[in-house]
Amino acid sequence: MTPTDLVLAAAEEHNVLLPASYDILWSAVCVVIIAFFLTKYAVPRLTAMLDERAAKIEAGLAQAEEAQQAAAQAEEQIAAELGAARRAAAEVRERAQEEGKQIVADARAKAQAEADRVTANASRQIEADRQAAQISLRTDVGMLASELASRIVGESVTDRALQSRVIDRFLDELDAQTAQQAPADAKVQEA
Repeated sequence: MTPTDLVLAAAEEHNVLLPASYDILWSAVCVVIIAFFLTKYAVPRLTAMLDERAAKIEAGLAQAEEAQQAAAQAEEQIAAELGAARRAAAEVRERAQEEGKQIVADARAKAQAEADRVTANASRQIEADRQAAQISLRTDVGMLASELASRIVGESVTDRALQSRVIDRFLDELDAQTAQQAPADAKVQEA
């Protein structure tokens, strides 16, 4: 065999790597049919499904953004209401403190008025008791002075005018002595 015969024999043999031409033709027809059905039916459905999913995602993002804005507005509103409530509470506290101070001042004024009234009543009572004691003392001292004068003189002093003058003079001298002793006692107490 000559080399030319070998080449021709090799050309007539079937190549393992290359399929037969009728297989290539029918495979190409199948690929074209499948591609037609895919582009006609499957791709539009897939595209519609992806578009629908993208729309849902965008709607969800829009809702999330709206919810976030609503939450921010609600937070601002809550902060404003909380601030207003704190201011109102501070005003109520201040009013309560002012009312408390006013109540204390009124109570002090009433207590002072009551103390003044009690002091005035006590002073009047003391003055009345002093005058009653002074009258009683004048009467008792007058009788004692009359008796004493009667014993000294040896006769009874029955004249009321004379008796009254003797008593008054005795009490005036007693008051003068008491008045002179009071400044001396005050000086001794100061020292």
